[in-house]
Amino acid sequence: MHETLKRLGEYGVVPVVKIEKAADAVNLGRALAAGDLPVAEITFRTAAAEEAIRNINREVPEVLLGAGTVLSVEQAKKALGAGAKFIVAPGFNPKVVDFCIGQGVPIIPGVCTPSEIEQALERGLEVLKFFPAGASGGLDYLKAVVGPYGGVMFVPTGGVEPGNMKDYLAFKNVFAVGGTWIAKDTMISAGKFDEITKLAREAVVLALGFEFAHLGLNEQDEKKAKADVETMTRLFSFAPKDGTSSIFAGTGFEFTKSPGLGSHGHIAISTLNIHRAIAYLSRKGMATKPGSAKEKDGKLRVIAYELTKGDYVLQLRDPQGHPNWEAWRAKNYAISEEEMAKELTRSYPHVRKDME
Repeated sequence: MHETLKRLGEYGVVPVVKIEKAADAVNLGRALAAGDLPVAEITFRTAAAEEAIRNINREVPEVLLGAGTVLSVEQAKKALGAGAKFIVAPGFNPKVVDFCIGQGVPIIPGVCTPSEIEQALERGLEVLKFFPAGASGGLDYLKAVVGPYGGVMFVPTGGVEPGNMKDYLAFKNVFAVGGTWIAKDTMISAGKFDEITKLAREAVVLALGFEFAHLGLNEQDEKKAKADVETMTRLFSFAPKDGTSSIFAGTGFEFTKSPGLGSHGHIAISTLNIHRAIAYLSRKGMATKPGSAKEKDGKLRVIAYELTKGDYVLQLRDPQGHPNWEAWRAKNYAISEEEMAKELTRSYPHVRKDME
């Protein structure tokens, strides 16, 4: 997968921006970066879009910039010339898609029907925009239409808001969501950049879905673990659940049958997507603890981090589990990368020639 798309997936949320004055662009970029969401899709719905992309690219280069509402090859050329790293379109325009493929630039075209999805598959596209998501039936429709296309990932946009974005992101075929609520044009024009920073940070937290899972306490042996669980059950009526290496008292306390990570134990935090969470914590300067990753059915479920004192480790947990993207895609796509390339060459020789 293209590195730009990988970064988009790591953020999980893409602010979709309509900006009236290019002079406001730099403050917008800084506001998003301050909110831990240095990414934006600047839409070509106003004449200021091209210059806005150029200004942010020059002054706030850490922001991953894309151009949205790209309706023509000419607009795509302007966006790329200004510094856009990816292109988003509301529909599937073959000319725009083929141009971007020829330039080696990620293109996320809008789709809503099986026919449009299959056009994208013929071109080897990996990530598609589901638009307009809300008006087209929302998550229920997406789940219904995605059935035959298990290897396709989507960016629902249109009708996505804080109240439903977690539901979208919890679906395995949703790569990220796009939303206008984070940086509305009225907020930008009014100079409410502190509010944009606040909304960006809230969106990041929602996308990660961090929640306290349980407290793990290291015991010397199984006998001691059972005794402490019996005490918790007697005092608080927490139901015991015996496992291979530990015993739970209710859902909030885990007693290990032998010493585990951390001198005292671990603090478990659950997340909607463990790979997205790892990327976020990495940006915060946190490094995973070597040898702590645990997989089940080929999906990463658990990984640990050292906390400052070392008495407890931080354990990151993903109840669903998420495989690495390349492995997941290879398993779910009906044909291999090599076969896809051959099909693309047969069907669109002019596109492949441009890419060589």
